[in-house]
Amino acid sequence: MRRSEQKRNNPDLGALSARLLFAVQRQLAGSHAQTKPRHGAVMAYLDEQGNRATELAELSGQHKQVIGTLVDELEALGLVTREPDPADRRAKLVVPTAKGLTQMKAGDEAMAGVERRLAEAIGQDEYQAFKRTLQRLAELSVPGDSRSD
Repeated sequence: MRRSEQKRNNPDLGALSARLLFAVQRQLAGSHAQTKPRHGAVMAYLDEQGNRATELAELSGQHKQVIGTLVDELEALGLVTREPDPADRRAKLVVPTAKGLTQMKAGDEAMAGVERRLAEAIGQDEYQAFKRTLQRLAELSVPGDSRSD
């Protein structure tokens, strides 16, 4: 049996998660006209009052350097600014601009629509069970976690 046929008939976790991710990204694309899917590593976790880049890296599972590059790009788009952290003036917070807040709200509404459609397609109970299982698998798969090695 050809490898492509095997993946089609019995896809592995990587193939399934990639297909789901790409499908969700396509559905969210309209709410994020200026950004690219990679910007979700910042925008999906950004609080209205701002976050430190290290926190965004931890929440998204990305390296701090990657987050720094993404913040540079989002800043150039006018979606975020870097401001001194009132708790530690040496540190910076990544803070959404008014334009960024509008985009975050649109993204949240679009994601709620995606989740609603999926839950309707398979049933609310099954969808909630899927999300709980997916969250548990994500927690078990954290790099450096001895349980995932």
